[in-house]
Amino acid sequence: MAARSFFVGGNWKMNGTKESLGDLITGLNTASLFVCFSEVVCAAPSIYLDFARSNLDPKIGVAAQNCYKVAKGAFTGEISPAMIKDCGADWVVLGHSERRHVFGESDELIGQKVAHALESGLGVIACIGEKLEEREAGSTEEVVYAQTQVIAENVTDWGKVVLAYEPVWAIGTGKTATPEQAQEVHEKLRAWLRANVSDDVADTVRIIYGGSVTGANCRELASQGDVDGFLVGGASLKPEFIDIINARA
Repeated sequence: MAARSFFVGGNWKMNGTKESLGDLITGLNTASLFVCFSEVVCAAPSIYLDFARSNLDPKIGVAAQNCYKVAKGAFTGEISPAMIKDCGADWVVLGHSERRHVFGESDELIGQKVAHALESGLGVIACIGEKLEEREAGSTEEVVYAQTQVIAENVTDWGKVVLAYEPVWAIGTGKTATPEQAQEVHEKLRAWLRANVSDDVADTVRIIYGGSVTGANCRELASQGDVDGFLVGGASLKPEFIDIINARA
């Protein structure tokens, strides 16, 4: 079995100006990134996708933070995978907890988006994760399995999918799942893939962790056997993002 390559996504969320993102991009372009160990993708606000792709070193990928489930039409305010590709980006983040819980996106809609993005040739960073009350009620597995099921039903090529486990209670709260908590869920997700998809997919798909990942905790998290990288929020806008990219180096 080939080792799974480390994957680090930086989710800039609704942050940045051309000036501040330009400075961030310059920092990434000039940093010593051990990209022989990891694949790096930055998710820019849609209005800056072209700017990010034009200015980032080609070895760093660019993602959109969301897209719609069809190629074009009367959907004011939405963007399609075709548009994302036209801007030179190769990835899209789908099902992020903020899309689920702030904007009310359903599992069904996220599944449809995953299907269309993959049909259009984009790579998909598909996000799953439980809320605090769900963890406290002991239903973490039930929640993440149900979310993964809907994603899996819509995946045609697992080689184009990265699964991001983001416990909602840890996103932007400063609370991080312990390396053991992260490993436990990642291991269970891999077992779910083995039972419900295939051995090959379970062995090869990258399951990354998101939720208050920092330069201080990234190495310990990266040392866990089933943690194949990170989806980084706030820290991806700071110099420590370089330490996180190099967490396995």
